[in-house]
Amino acid sequence: MRTVKAAAAAVSVALAAGVAGVAAGRFASDAALKAPPGRPLPSEPRLTVHSTAAGQITLTRDLASLRPGTYGLAGDGSHAVVGPVVETASSSADAVVRRLERVTHGTLRPGDKVWLTPNVHVGNPSAALGLDHADIDIPGELGSLPAWFVPGARSTWVIAVHGLASTRELSLNVMEFLHRNSFPVLALAYRGDLGAPRNPDGLGHLGETEWRDLDAAIRYAVRYGAEHVVLYGWSTGATMALRAAAHSAMRDRVSGLVLDSPVLDWETTLRALATARHTPGALLPLAVRAAQGRTGLHGDRIAEAADPARLRVPTLIFHGPDDTVAPWALSRRFAAHRPDLITLQPVAHAPHSAMWNADPAGYEEILRRFLTPLM
Repeated sequence: MRTVKAAAAAVSVALAAGVAGVAAGRFASDAALKAPPGRPLPSEPRLTVHSTAAGQITLTRDLASLRPGTYGLAGDGSHAVVGPVVETASSSADAVVRRLERVTHGTLRPGDKVWLTPNVHVGNPSAALGLDHADIDIPGELGSLPAWFVPGARSTWVIAVHGLASTRELSLNVMEFLHRNSFPVLALAYRGDLGAPRNPDGLGHLGETEWRDLDAAIRYAVRYGAEHVVLYGWSTGATMALRAAAHSAMRDRVSGLVLDSPVLDWETTLRALATARHTPGALLPLAVRAAQGRTGLHGDRIAEAADPARLRVPTLIFHGPDDTVAPWALSRRFAAHRPDLITLQPVAHAPHSAMWNADPAGYEEILRRFLTPLM
């Protein structure tokens, strides 16, 4: 009898451990599958506002607050824009002073928790940049997809698609540049975004199903006058661009790709985000399996989309070694296989999806040179 009881207890413990492991795997996978738009990824540290003064803000000293360039500074109910570190400003050893360009909305008070974001602008193209635009709806397989359309004189359109934890506001960083160069721009909100339908399971699929919404945007652009399109994607938006360029029935209209911080291996990105959530290493395989079971994600299909042999159009990749979400070593390997089509532009000291922020002028000059032959 004691043996039977001991065996039953061991089975109960094993089952409980198994259930706990599954639950932990689901929680860890949420870092990528339930990344809320407009909120920071777990890899982005929270900073504390120490003080503000005329044109300056003092923040917690961190590798993040020391980044060069221009960033949004977001908090709960606030948004501002910060420029470079003010080297001449005095501060305590645990603080750093940056230039405060403007406060878009809300207030910044000492003690507030904030984070740096690539989104420098908030609102739509008219409110944020003074650009005439139209709010349109694109027919997608799950329902209507909201999009902004900024007209331009060229017959080649740029279709912009954001990635993880972001919104179409990210495209506003380059919208003014594209408008100056007369490109019509279509900035897409896709499944899971505010105002767009959700995936039936309520989860993000890291581009594997979302690319079909980009396909719908290509069809819309061609229907309304685009002779060719350049697909411009950040993060998982870059994954979507690669899949659309390979699989869309309209892929012959795709004349180029711009990929910023591309996610080329979803398992690597999911592990990175789960690790940033302080998931123990032993649970990371469970997170991957949980993601596969919950969404049907399979590495072979995404790997096939990122197969350099499938590439048919000129491609510009902005990426850098400080991206902890989508390791840039994968972009280097991808580019090395197709030097005939791929230009890889390394960007130092920039986190995921923030290559423009590190050096806006330099980024736009590289972008101009790439797009000129595609005009």
